[in-house]
Amino acid sequence: MRDATCVFCAIIAGEAPAIMIRSWDDSIAIRPIGGVHPGHTLVIPRTHVADVGVDPVVSAWTMARAAELAGELDAANIITSRGAAATQTVFHLHIHVVPRSHGDGLPLPWTPQQTVGGTA
Repeated sequence: MRDATCVFCAIIAGEAPAIMIRSWDDSIAIRPIGGVHPGHTLVIPRTHVADVGVDPVVSAWTMARAAELAGELDAANIITSRGAAATQTVFHLHIHVVPRSHGDGLPLPWTPQQTVGGTA
């Protein structure tokens, strides 16, 4: 299924540009615009699914593709969001694979210097 208003559906259909990293029958991997770290990759199912909670089967195969890419790295964060309150901005399931290294300076919400309520 395709959503005519979805930028990821347009990329999958070849109607919008993207830097393709890998392509599978069921998913693609692309570089995001303004990635947070060198090598940051998005894994996107070819089937339009709004988020990780909508279709567990699609979510599982998409995560398997993300795990395949992460397995090629020494360290990585694997991240997806569900809903605007969880910072989802494109409502087509996508999984971020973010390569990491010691001291790379990329903070995440759960890093030790940050706590609930915003005080250290």
